[in-house]
Amino acid sequence: MIRLYFIGLGILITAILANALAGKLGLKSWYDVLTTLGTAQKPTLHSLDVLWLIVVYPLTLGLGYRLGALIYQKLMLLL
Repeated sequence: MIRLYFIGLGILITAILANALAGKLGLKSWYDVLTTLGTAQKPTLHSLDVLWLIVVYPLTLGLGYRLGALIYQKLMLLL
């Protein structure tokens, strides 16, 4: 259970940093896409936005998983 907690923290921290980076670069986040679905506007996604949302963002979250698992593993070696 503690392992899942550290993995969750790794994903959460990575997601926060990735969303901040996307905002700085002017890329759309999933939140931006989903909020426009409730309006009459169609979301306008450029090719970089699609690349970010479909390829780079999931890979980044996967790295967050690996980071959390690594931190858990290192912590268990210390105890």
